[in-house]
Amino acid sequence: MPSSYLCLHYHLIFSTKHRKPQIVPDLAPRLYDYIGGIVRGVGGVLIAAGGMTDHVHLLVRLGAVRGISDVLRDIKSGSSGWVHTTFPEHTEFAWQTGYAAFAVSSSGIDAVREYIERQEEHHTETTFQEELVAFLDKHGIPYDEQYLWE
Repeated sequence: MPSSYLCLHYHLIFSTKHRKPQIVPDLAPRLYDYIGGIVRGVGGVLIAAGGMTDHVHLLVRLGAVRGISDVLRDIKSGSSGWVHTTFPEHTEFAWQTGYAAFAVSSSGIDAVREYIERQEEHHTETTFQEELVAFLDKHGIPYDEQYLWE
């Protein structure tokens, strides 16, 4: 086959440092737009973005040009720098070190998009910590809870 064909979708989840509630309503839509620009800059597409004041969920389509850890590094460092420049009052804004990334099949895109759009409703019953542990368990990802939270 002379060409390569890819369809790589990811559900990305990461938190603010120490899960501080720093993604306030006036910041969130602009932050998600800025993250969308970063994703486009690495050759991807931001399909959905949402979350709560202490964490974000992204649904992205990426090419094979960059590794997922490189893309997340670019998203986190670029968006954090943008927040500090654009919103100087958010001096403590920072992302946690780690992240969770889950592959999404084409048939699962709508369900993940809906899940991201319903974050506020979802978190009336579930904390971020409970949500993340449930994702890790569902996908069979081993973890040591002592190292799970910063």
